[in-house]
Amino acid sequence: MLEVGIDEVNDSYNSYDQSLDFESDELMKLIQSLPNGYRTVFNLYAIEGYNHNEIAEMLGISEGTSKSQLSRARAILQEQLTKNERYGYIV
Repeated sequence: MLEVGIDEVNDSYNSYDQSLDFESDELMKLIQSLPNGYRTVFNLYAIEGYNHNEIAEMLGISEGTSKSQLSRARAILQEQLTKNERYGYIV
């Protein structure tokens, strides 16, 4: 049976938790750097949980535009994450 002291578990958890905070802060910076329309649709869909019909009504755009803006936002974020991962840092 494997036994681990409580101090070891706490140390491991705290270092893991801090790395998640760092990554989430950096991800938020990338999201904030998106063009306004892309960022707005991304936030409403991915963070707030609205669907494309609701977003279209809120913003006065078509559902197709909402889907397109989300797709472009995701592509930009993926490109930035891949680029930054390749160079070993996040902006």
